[in-house]
Amino acid sequence: MTDYAKAREVAEQAREKEWARPSFGRQLFLGNFRLDLVHPAPGMSEADAKKGEDFLRALRRFLDTRVDPALIERTAQVPDEVVKGLAELGAFGITIGEEYGGLGLSHLDYGRALMLVGSYCPALSTLLSAHQSIGVPQPLKEFGTEEQKRRFLPRCAKGEVSAFLLTEPDVGSDPARLATTAVRDGDDYLLDGVKLWTTNGVVADLLVVMARTGTKISAFVVEADTPGITVERRNAFMGLRGIENGVTRFHRVRVPAANLIGREGQGLKIALTTLNTGRLSLPAVCAGNAKWAVKIAREWGDARVQWGRRIGEHEAVARKIAFIAGTAYALEAVMDLSCRLADEESNDIRIEAALAKLYASEMAWQVADELVQIRGGRGYETAESLAARGERGVPAEQVLRDMRINRIFEGSTEIMQLLIAREAVDAHLTVAGELIDRSLDGRAKARAAVKAGGFYARWLPTLVAGTGNRPGSYAEFGALARHLRYVERTSRKLARATFYGMSRWQGRLEHKQGFLGRIVDIGAELFAITATCVRAREDEAELGRRPAEIADTFCHQARLRVDALFDRLWDNSDARDVRLARHVLRGRYTFLEEGILDASIDGPWIAATAPGPSATGNAHRSIR
Repeated sequence: MTDYAKAREVAEQAREKEWARPSFGRQLFLGNFRLDLVHPAPGMSEADAKKGEDFLRALRRFLDTRVDPALIERTAQVPDEVVKGLAELGAFGITIGEEYGGLGLSHLDYGRALMLVGSYCPALSTLLSAHQSIGVPQPLKEFGTEEQKRRFLPRCAKGEVSAFLLTEPDVGSDPARLATTAVRDGDDYLLDGVKLWTTNGVVADLLVVMARTGTKISAFVVEADTPGITVERRNAFMGLRGIENGVTRFHRVRVPAANLIGREGQGLKIALTTLNTGRLSLPAVCAGNAKWAVKIAREWGDARVQWGRRIGEHEAVARKIAFIAGTAYALEAVMDLSCRLADEESNDIRIEAALAKLYASEMAWQVADELVQIRGGRGYETAESLAARGERGVPAEQVLRDMRINRIFEGSTEIMQLLIAREAVDAHLTVAGELIDRSLDGRAKARAAVKAGGFYARWLPTLVAGTGNRPGSYAEFGALARHLRYVERTSRKLARATFYGMSRWQGRLEHKQGFLGRIVDIGAELFAITATCVRAREDEAELGRRPAEIADTFCHQARLRVDALFDRLWDNSDARDVRLARHVLRGRYTFLEEGILDASIDGPWIAATAPGPSATGNAHRSIR
């Protein structure tokens, strides 16, 4: 078996293969626009809503009076007193149940909290989200025993910081290469290995560690002060300068077997299931930064005058402001709807959460880039420098740097596209996968052909016409109804395109990553249009026509992007790009590199990680 096949098998084994609950996203990719699954959006009780609002008010007051984001940026560290203050507020246990010492708030309130914190200090929101979304609390809530929950969740809720350790110097999105091992030794496991980019790892008290137990991967809760654990260094980055991210080495670290989460071999499944809701933290932070960008774009666009007019009135800038405003509204709508679906727990949201993460990280980055462009030279200047010469210290360039990582965090854009694409074509692989399985004989393939023929005979006719072809459909949405009709029609067009791709490339489709990426990006835009219309319809009761005006413009912008993506499904340079890239990698065009100097510091591309004791000091510190 090739390395690629092994990696694919590991990833496939970790997937949730059943769809026990309905999924708006899954149906959307199948050409079945199930608006009823997301509209009206699930709500919450008055008591729960009040509890959430009370916390958000206290959090806002704390941020405003006790947090200096400029200090965190300047010193590249969150002050210990800020962490302790957040712990006193309960911010480290927002979604942890009250029975375990947490606040027991909803995913929606958690999202709103991260939106608020992220708009003010993205490094601080990363501290909170890495702790709760992918750190110890979420895996234990999903897979932990009652004894584990009672041992560890109260500590997490009180402010003992947690971290998630999966990535290694030679392991990113390919867990088949995982080298950290956990070997059973009596009532314990012995952990050995090195983990990279351990967000919160420098200050964490509790760790979730992924390690290989035999041929499979398992998850463990590990006390950060256990002998044999060394934080070898704290990493420094382009942005998020206050995050405590490090390199952690394990050398014969003894972990009680009672700290195994779930069963042996469930590690990747635990990680993927955790991320189904854990990924919603990034859309929240992205929405907060986009909303902040609206404020700055509005104020600057009104204050700055060039050629006798406010710059916001010049069409070139007005288009950017409209993009920022429309996208900010859409990102909050996507976050809001996804969190509500997570709270209701009646839908399978693995696709929606992944779409939300993918879409928000890409669009928020564009928003930040356009804001810097609107600000001109001041957008490129640091807030501290602006303030030093007497102007408002707007940290636009910092937000651009801070937001860039979101396209990589918790699954890069490219990996997210492939992950979502795999789920989007799951129905096809279920009925037709055996047709492209080279290991099966002719008789088996004949049976598979009959099975697939029956499915497609029923399914393909449903893609011809639907509700979106009727002019009066979705009338309750007023002027926005046309956009929902567009989504319905386009979801069927998307399903047809996916089927054509399956038919054309069959087993080779998984390697057509450009095609699959565009399929997923179209689905993400359709999800965003839907969420935006649903949100505007709800906001109408309180805000009148204003939300619909923003939503209408956003939907037009999104539809133009969708149309362009459809054009590029079949008319693109993918094959030429791949061929050219191969030649580049083989050194055919090294003449392109003549006339330059490389400022890189010498060293191997990937650091050697031989097992053994650490040869460095321990950079770990605990905030108590």
